[in-house]
Amino acid sequence: MHSGKRALKGPASLAVPLTTLLAALALLLGIPASGAFAATQDSGSVEGKTFTIGTDTTFAPFEFRENGELVGIDMDLVNAIAEDQGFDVEIRSLGFDAALQALQSNQVDGVIAGMSITEERQKVFDFSDPYFESGIQMAVAENNNDISGYEDLEGKRVAVKTGTEGQAFAESIKDQYGFDVIAFAQSAQMYDDVKAGSSVAVFDDYPVLAYGIKSGNGLKTVTDKEAGSSYGFAVNAGSNPELLEAFNAGLANLQESGEYEEIMDRYLDAGAADSSFWSLVTDNAPAFAKGLGLTLLATALSLFFALILGIIFGFFKVSSKVVLRGIATTYVSIFRGTPVLVQAFFFYFGLPQLIGQPVDVLTAGVLTLSLNAGAYMTEIVRGGIQSVDPGQMEAARSLGLGYGKTMQKVVIPQAIKIMTPSFINQFVITLKDTSLLAVIGFAELTYQAQQIYAVNFRTAEVLLIVAALYFIVITLLTKLADVLDKRFNK
Repeated sequence: MHSGKRALKGPASLAVPLTTLLAALALLLGIPASGAFAATQDSGSVEGKTFTIGTDTTFAPFEFRENGELVGIDMDLVNAIAEDQGFDVEIRSLGFDAALQALQSNQVDGVIAGMSITEERQKVFDFSDPYFESGIQMAVAENNNDISGYEDLEGKRVAVKTGTEGQAFAESIKDQYGFDVIAFAQSAQMYDDVKAGSSVAVFDDYPVLAYGIKSGNGLKTVTDKEAGSSYGFAVNAGSNPELLEAFNAGLANLQESGEYEEIMDRYLDAGAADSSFWSLVTDNAPAFAKGLGLTLLATALSLFFALILGIIFGFFKVSSKVVLRGIATTYVSIFRGTPVLVQAFFFYFGLPQLIGQPVDVLTAGVLTLSLNAGAYMTEIVRGGIQSVDPGQMEAARSLGLGYGKTMQKVVIPQAIKIMTPSFINQFVITLKDTSLLAVIGFAELTYQAQQIYAVNFRTAEVLLIVAALYFIVITLLTKLADVLDKRFNK
């Protein structure tokens, strides 16, 4: 359960020609339409309408991936309620923080993510009737026999998940029992921290913890369940009252028919099945393939636009005109001087507030990587041109060649040979930087890995597979670039 987290103000989406191209490519790869491409909602009856619903990425058993599909209590509930009330839903698996930001920026119509109903959140969101009553438990590593209660935590460190009720509870008692708290973005990460011995215990929602233990997360509970709060479906305050009313009506119908209990029993009594390493690879091959495809797509589009930007601003940097040099210097300073993650959050959550329209995740990702890589390519182009001996320009001009012809025939060919190794290096960096887009819900390779180990808790093995895929792709890309370099720069 998530609680005590302050949602950041977010965005809407991008209406530029690039959006149309990226949307078409996204459809080919099975990315659900959202933001600018999602249906606009009208007030009144929900029947026949489509609502975009944000959710967490990894919060089993409430939302997680199984055979590449997003499943869990929350997913089954919202889909069953939608069917009962006659509307459709498009699910956007963003992560808890990102889902709340997307809701506040109107990129989604509602959020269902095991979210606790708190007084603080009720100031910002309107909540449905509670659909689950939660609680908190503490767990330690299976082989840890030294920690049996809160009094054994003095002077030690415990792990929690950011924004959960587990974090709120741990923070509320840490001074009383004298322990420190460290927060992680995902349940699997905090479980691994406890198993590694860096933290001695973990506080988590009891259904999430129970599911993890059944799935082999290597922990055991050592305390009774503490009273918790209720989970609710959320919309922006004063917005989509008809959706909230339909959710409540559908929830009541499911509880009356018994389907609600069937959904709960399906997940609360289950755990992830164990399997061999080979089964881990084959069972999740579709997810890895989709992630790799999106990684390559984002890389190719980003490098294409980055190369154009690099050439344009690179020539600006060596221009004799002060204004052009100033424009290029400003661009480079901004995108080299700020972290890629900050840029990704800005384009996905901040830019829509400025332009008044939503930005889909692929567009935001490509904008981020293109502009960031373009800044570095600008410096590569500038450095390559300025590395050519000035005497080459002087000699060509003395022979009667104009500035443009001299650049085309003399300077640029030599500069390309100088720039090629740096370009290859930037290509590799951009490919690896696609992994950072997982934070805004772009379903590339790293994102897919997070979905997989969040369910089976086999973090090391899953990351080993992902690392191998990155290594193979980067090696092939480097070999291809070397072949092209030798062919065209003899």
